[in-house]
Amino acid sequence: MQLVINTYGSYLRKNGDCFVVKNEDNALEISAKKVTGILITAGALVSTDALQFAVESNIDVVFLDKYGNPYGRVWHAKLGSTASIRRKQLEISETIEGLELAKQWCVKKVGNQLDFIARLKRPRKDKAEVLEDAIKSLIETITKIESVTGTIADKRGTVMAFEGAAGKVYFDALNNVMPERFRFKGRSRNPAKDEFNAMLNYGYGVLYSQVEKACIVAGLDPYVGFLHTDDYNKKSLVFDLIEMFRIFAEQTVVHLFSGRKVKVEFFEQAKGGYTLNRDGKSVLIGALNDTLDTSVRYRGRNIQRRNIIQLECHRIANEMLKC
Repeated sequence: MQLVINTYGSYLRKNGDCFVVKNEDNALEISAKKVTGILITAGALVSTDALQFAVESNIDVVFLDKYGNPYGRVWHAKLGSTASIRRKQLEISETIEGLELAKQWCVKKVGNQLDFIARLKRPRKDKAEVLEDAIKSLIETITKIESVTGTIADKRGTVMAFEGAAGKVYFDALNNVMPERFRFKGRSRNPAKDEFNAMLNYGYGVLYSQVEKACIVAGLDPYVGFLHTDDYNKKSLVFDLIEMFRIFAEQTVVHLFSGRKVKVEFFEQAKGGYTLNRDGKSVLIGALNDTLDTSVRYRGRNIQRRNIIQLECHRIANEMLKC
C-alpha cells in the first residue's frame, strides 16, 4: 500500500519497525512491511530517522505539488542495473528498433482506450452508437500506427499525431458517459479547466512517480526518451512509458464520476481553472490505490496492477538488450 500524507502539519516519524503519522486529529502506526511508497501532498514534518528507515526499506518518499506532479523524491542512490542497459537505450533511441518499441507502447495505449470504451458501451444502450463510432476510429488508429516504418527520428511526429488523434476520439467518448454536471471539453492540463481534468491530472501525477521508480529499478534512464524528445531535466522516457499505464488513472476517475462519488466540494477554484482539495485528493488516491492493488491477468499470471508497471519496465529493458 501507499502511505499518503495529505493533512497540513502532519508529522512522519519512525517507531521500531513502523512508520507513525501524527496530526492534530489522530495518529496512525503502520508496519514498514505493508508500505510500498510514501506520498506527501501537503506541508508536513518528516524526521531524518523516518527518511533513513524508508531508504533502508527500499521505500521511496515522493513529494507532490497541488496538481499531483512529483517535484521531488527521497530514495536510495543505487542504480537499477548495469550500465549496459542505458548504453543500449541511447544506442537505439533514434533507430528503427527504437521506432518499433515506441510503436508497441502507443499501440498498447490505444488498445487500452479501445477496451475501456468497449466495456463502457455494454451497459449503456443509449450511448451505443457514439461509443461504437469511437471504437471503430481507435481500431483504425492502431492499424495506422502499426503500419509506420522508418526510424524514430523520421517518424516521431507521425506516430505522435496518430496518438493525439486517438486521444481526442477517446476523451470525446468519455465525455459522453459523464454525469451532465461534470461534462468537459477535451483535455486540459495545469490548471485544469474543469473538475474531470483536475482529478485526472492528479491521478496521472501519482502514476508518474511510480513509472519513474520502475524505470530506475529496471536500469532504464528516465531522461532518455523515444517519442518524447530530450530536454533539460525532462524525464522523457517516463513520459513515453506512462502512456501504457494512464488507463489505471482514467478508469479510476471515470468510475468515481459515473458512480456519483465525486462532489463539487472536492474542488477549489484556481487561477484559470480547478484544483483538488484535501478531501478530493483523499478520495482519488484511495480509489487509485484500490485500482493498483487489484490483481489482473498478466502474461499468464495474476498480478497486481502496480506490479505490472515494474514488470513491464524490466521486460522493456530486456528487449533493448536484445536489439
